[in-house]
Amino acid sequence: MRLAQASGGRVALVIGNATYPDDNQPLPQPLKDARAVAEELRRAGFDVTTGEDLTKQRLRSVIDTFKAKIKPGSAALLFFSGYGIQTGKQSYIVPVDAQIWTEGEVRRDGISIESVLAAMNSAGASVKIVIVDAARRNPFERRFRGFSAGLAALNAPAGTLAMYSAAADKVANESEGENSLFVGELLKEMRSPGLSAEQIFNNTRMGVSRASKNEQVPWVSSSLIEDFSFSRGGGTVPSVTPPPPPPPPPVEPKVSVVTPPPPPPPEPKVVAPPPPPEPPVTVVTPPPPPPPPEPKVTTVTPPPPPVTGPRRDQVIRDLDAQIDKNPRDGEAYYKRGQAWAERREYAMAAEDFGQAIRINPSDAEAFNNRCFTRAVMNELDAALSDCDEALRLKPQYPDALDSRGLVHLRLGRLDKAIADYDQALRMNPRMASALFGRGKAKVRKGETSAGNADIRSAKAIDPTIDQEFESYGVR
Repeated sequence: MRLAQASGGRVALVIGNATYPDDNQPLPQPLKDARAVAEELRRAGFDVTTGEDLTKQRLRSVIDTFKAKIKPGSAALLFFSGYGIQTGKQSYIVPVDAQIWTEGEVRRDGISIESVLAAMNSAGASVKIVIVDAARRNPFERRFRGFSAGLAALNAPAGTLAMYSAAADKVANESEGENSLFVGELLKEMRSPGLSAEQIFNNTRMGVSRASKNEQVPWVSSSLIEDFSFSRGGGTVPSVTPPPPPPPPPVEPKVSVVTPPPPPPPEPKVVAPPPPPEPPVTVVTPPPPPPPPEPKVTTVTPPPPPVTGPRRDQVIRDLDAQIDKNPRDGEAYYKRGQAWAERREYAMAAEDFGQAIRINPSDAEAFNNRCFTRAVMNELDAALSDCDEALRLKPQYPDALDSRGLVHLRLGRLDKAIADYDQALRMNPRMASALFGRGKAKVRKGETSAGNADIRSAKAIDPTIDQEFESYGVR
C-alpha cells in the first residue's frame, strides 16, 4: 500500500459527553479522554474541533463545522466518548439532552455514526477514521429492551479505519484510572514512533484484551486502500548503518604432538584349575494354593437425579459462564437478573439483583429492579425499601417511581401510589405502566371517570398492559 499524503490536510472532531441528566452521576472519564485524544491529534498535525456535553442541537452544529473543514483528499477523524445505542443495525451517539423511552426515539434524538461517516465521505475525505468509546451500560436502553446490546458493526465506505472500545454487541465494564482502559492503550500506541494507524489500532486491541484478560476486546475494521500514519514521519523506518564486520579470529600457534613410547607387554596371567563341580541339588517347590473365588459384584445404576429448578436456556448459560469466570462481575449478575425476570423467574431475578447490589451498593438500577421483582412476589415491605434506596441514589428516576407506585398500589396506599405515578408521568407522559397504575388507583378511590381515562390512554400506548398488571397481581 502507498503512504497517504492527505493532500487536503488533517481534520478531527473530538467529543466527550459525560453529564447525562437521566444518569445518577456524570461519567468519570469521557471528558478527560476526549481532551487527551485532542491534544495527541494536535501534535500529529490535525485541525481539531472539540465539544463537551453536547446537546442534540450543539452536536449537529459541530458536525456541520467539522464537515465544512473537510477538503477533497483530506484525512478526517471522529472520536466520541459517552453513551451510544444501537438500533436497526446502526449505532447512535447519544446527546446529553436525549429523551429516549422507546426504540424509535433513539433515531429521533441520537446521531447515527454511519451518517457522520457518510458526511465525511461525501465531503471528499480519502482517509476516514472513526474511534468510538461508547459501549457502556446506559440508562436509556433499560426502558425498552432487556439489557444493553452494545454497538453494531459499522457498514463503512472504502478508505475507512474504525475502532470501537468493545466487540460488536458487547458492553465494556468501566475501568479505574485517569483514562479509560481503551483510551489509555490507544494513547500509548499513538505515541509509539514508526507505526501506521492500522498497526496502532491492532496493538490497542491486543493491549486492551491482555489488560482485561479478554473481558474487553475492541472491534477493529479497516477498508483502507492506502496506508496512513498519525505521525508526520509516515511510519517510515529510519536507515541504520550496519556495524563493521568483526575482526578475524587470531591464528592459534601450531602445537607439536609427541607420541609416547608403547607400553611394555603384559605379564602372562596364571589361571588356577577350576574346582570339581558340586553334586546337583533338587529343590521341590510345593504348588501354590488355588486363588480364592472372587466375590460376585452386582452393579446398581442409580436413577438420574430429578430435574428441578428453572430451565437454563442459552442466554442464562452464557451468563452463568461469565459469572463463573469472574464472580465479581456485577454487570453479568444484573443481566442474568433481567433475563430471569423476562422469564418470570422472579425469585432467581431478585437473588441476582441482590448480588449486583452487594458488588456495587450504588447501583440504583439494580435496587429498582429488585424492588419490582419483590413487588410481584408480594414481598412488599422489602420492595418498598429497595425503591426508596433507588430514589435516594437517583432522585429523578421515573422507573423507580413507577415501581414504587406499584408497591403502594398493592399495599392499598392509593394516594401515595397516585403521587408516585404523577411524578413519573411528569418526566415521561407516555409511560404506559404509570398511566395504567394511576388509573387503577383512581378507580379504587372512586374516581371512576378519571381512572378509566388513564386506563384507556395506557392501552392506546400498550394494548397488553392490562394483562401485564394481572401477572403482577393487580386486577
